[in-house]
Amino acid sequence: MTGSGEDWIREGLDVAGAEFGLWVRGVDYMAGWREAREAADRLNRALLGAGFELSELRAVASTDEDGGGLVRLAGWPDAVERFAGLLERLADGEGGAA
Repeated sequence: MTGSGEDWIREGLDVAGAEFGLWVRGVDYMAGWREAREAADRLNRALLGAGFELSELRAVASTDEDGGGLVRLAGWPDAVERFAGLLERLADGEGGAA
């Protein structure tokens, strides 16, 4: 699911800080990334169900420099604004808080 967008060829194991040489020998970055990928896939399915296109707003699996999983939300500003509005409506009682 996370690799199905327009930029899927450049997506994948995204390690925060990797471009600066922060990879540490012996750190299992893949375990954290796999955990993050499962969470990102779930969020992407929810975004699709809420009417978003993954080309406009998507969750992307990543890791931190210690190998912990991270999920980043990436999107066009207008899609992020719509998403924020959806969350605000939920928080205001139109569906409850998460």
